[in-house]
Amino acid sequence: MSTSTGHDANACCGPGYASPEAAMRAPREKLLYVIGLYTGTRVDAPDYLATVDVDPDSPTYAQVIHRLEMPNKGDELHHFGWNACSSCHGDASAERRFLIVPGFRSSRIHIVDTGEPRAPRLHKVVEPEEVIGRTGLTAPHTVHCLGKEIIVSMLGDAEGEGPGGFLTMNQDFEVTGRWEAGLDGMKYNYDFWYQPRHNVMVSSEFGAPNAYYPGFRLEDVQAGRYGQRLHFWNFRDRRIERTFDLGADGLVPLEVRFHHDPDSSHGYVGVALSSNVYHWHKNDGGWQLDKVIQEEPAELAGWPIPVPPLITDILLSMDDRFMYFSNWLHGDLRQYDITDPARPRLTGQVWIGGLLGRGREVNGRAIAGGPQMLQLSLDGKRLYCTTSLLSSWDNQFYPELDERGSCLLQIDCDTENGGMRINPAFFVDFGKEPRGPARAHEMRYPGGDCTSDIWL
Repeated sequence: MSTSTGHDANACCGPGYASPEAAMRAPREKLLYVIGLYTGTRVDAPDYLATVDVDPDSPTYAQVIHRLEMPNKGDELHHFGWNACSSCHGDASAERRFLIVPGFRSSRIHIVDTGEPRAPRLHKVVEPEEVIGRTGLTAPHTVHCLGKEIIVSMLGDAEGEGPGGFLTMNQDFEVTGRWEAGLDGMKYNYDFWYQPRHNVMVSSEFGAPNAYYPGFRLEDVQAGRYGQRLHFWNFRDRRIERTFDLGADGLVPLEVRFHHDPDSSHGYVGVALSSNVYHWHKNDGGWQLDKVIQEEPAELAGWPIPVPPLITDILLSMDDRFMYFSNWLHGDLRQYDITDPARPRLTGQVWIGGLLGRGREVNGRAIAGGPQMLQLSLDGKRLYCTTSLLSSWDNQFYPELDERGSCLLQIDCDTENGGMRINPAFFVDFGKEPRGPARAHEMRYPGGDCTSDIWL
């Protein structure tokens, strides 16, 4: 397949896994890269990339074994991704080696070399002047490999307002411009995923950076400064073909996930504020979107409105059998069997922190925050979870994170019958970091993972 950029997507990135089935047979993960945050906390220090040992046979199991500090303070490292993924399996001249680590607030993009997996080093920094000067965009978020290019969703314009757009970089990590040919119908931007065999990319809407940076306000929702739309793009033409306006039932759609099977048109989006999940698939050549899960808010003393669960992250197992998502405010993490994609069936639930009080302690340890970012092992048996969302929102909803820091947990998943349990032997306490309490956010494996790999 060739993209409209003129690059052959089959000759870009390898070597990766030839198929999702091959990925599931990969050796067990031994390392996990985790974002560590000091932006917005009481600790005056740069954010960093932590390398965590997740090998149970290692003497440093469940410990941070390396910390790569960024050169500047105040970046708010958030989501990050690879220069290469499995969609480009077969090109022996390239490798999955460099992490693209954007600063959500600074719009600075860090390139990290993982050639020495246990001790990554900083390779290059793309300053915000180059990012804004070449694209007019700010607030980088999701990173995906795209042909010989890298594409990054950008949530704001130069002034921090919508609609944002998509930035492209080459494999020398130079900003080359913007990906999209137009933004008709798009008010905001956030996450995206593409499925080349269906010539489609799906993107979601969070809100204007100037709205969410200071913290959450209901007035901003009422003023339309948060999103409620899902966009289906013609991938080759780089234009939006269909927009679904979810209205009041779809406030703040965040993470989007296609099936890993490249032939499948099924996918899901988790809607944060409305606390529901929508399922999409092709229907007679078009796209059909249906709500398949609806969660209910809870009454809580001192709150002006019932507290929504707030779905913040969602992912699918590599075999497309299970879906997992986190409810950051309520404090539960859920597993659904999606063998029938249109009828998810709840098969597991654990409690980690949250405002409802059911997960205040996990295996005898006090938890600050709620279940948030997720990463699943390639074989589907180990789900990793961190508890920080965004610095200003952390400070607003979970002020105790400033004193305690957040944590990294492992949840063991039953891949035969469904079900989950929190592993009592694994607890990485980011409250005890050398510089002071830190907040853990997104995670990546050196060999690729369930939220970055796309197949052609």
